Amino acid sequence: MNNRFLNYILALLVLTCLSYRVQAQNIQAEAKLQQYTIRIGDQTKLFLSVHQPAKEHVNFPKLTDTIISKIQVVSINKPDTTYDQNDHRSLTVTQSYTITSFDAGTYTIPSFSIGTAGGVLKTNTLTLQVETVKVDTTKAIYDIKQPISVSYTFLDWLKDNWYWVVLPLLAIALIIGLIWYLRKRPKAEPVVQVSKPAIPPHVIALNQLKELKGKKLWQQEEVKQYHIELSDIIREYLEKRYAIKTHEKTTDEIFAGLKRIVITDENKGKLKQILVLADLVKFAKEKPLPAENEESLEIAIDFVVATKQPEKPAMEGGSANV
Repeated sequence: MNNRFLNYILALLVLTCLSYRVQAQNIQAEAKLQQYTIRIGDQTKLFLSVHQPAKEHVNFPKLTDTIISKIQVVSINKPDTTYDQNDHRSLTVTQSYTITSFDAGTYTIPSFSIGTAGGVLKTNTLTLQVETVKVDTTKAIYDIKQPISVSYTFLDWLKDNWYWVVLPLLAIALIIGLIWYLRKRPKAEPVVQVSKPAIPPHVIALNQLKELKGKKLWQQEEVKQYHIELSDIIREYLEKRYAIKTHEKTTDEIFAGLKRIVITDENKGKLKQILVLADLVKFAKEKPLPAENEESLEIAIDFVVATKQPEKPAMEGGSANV
């Protein structure tokens, strides 16, 4: 029983070793250079490539700032993965490093160790040739060449400074256009206001009395309205003729305002007869006779004509005709 168990364990170990060996044989690693010969200070790339199954995981070496004392690592690039076109279960992972050297000579880049599940793989060694700049000592030493003079034409200057030309031209064109517009635009003709001569107050009053007579209000039993309009015409005439307030004033207040105004007693009597009769009709509901209504209008006309403002004499040749 124990022998069988030991034999089983040994067989399992042998199979495991064989599988690791087969798997390791399926993984291949190589190293190569982009350029095997460079000049001092130039750069080239070091490629470490691993051909492996798609599910395999490998560990590339972590390089520092130098590979050997004469070869420096400039940068470490990201790994690049490429699948096998004939077998998608296999792929190639490439890790690249940018390297340089500042010492002339031939240098051997040692092999690198790459860790896999089946063990450690070793890459091939490489040789990098670093050459100096060749100098021909048989030729004489020349001075450094002077800068080549290049002609700078007006068109070149115009391309560099076009805005210094365009902006002033636009400003000049704008000024000329504004001047032309101001000269050519139609000028507004002066408006001549013809002032109409003021109509004398007595003319207005006589016209209104004539219109009132034509309405025939008292003949149509509108006696009150007739005397209201008659009173308003006379009040407005007094206000314009003598510059006194008459509207919303009583008859007594109107006569108080006429004390300082020269009006004959006869005319004051006519005025009082008109206004008192109108007040009686408006406020006391007086009903005048037809003759009284007619007479009140005639008295109003006589009062306006008698108190109208005298007309100014016409002037001829600079002297007044009296």
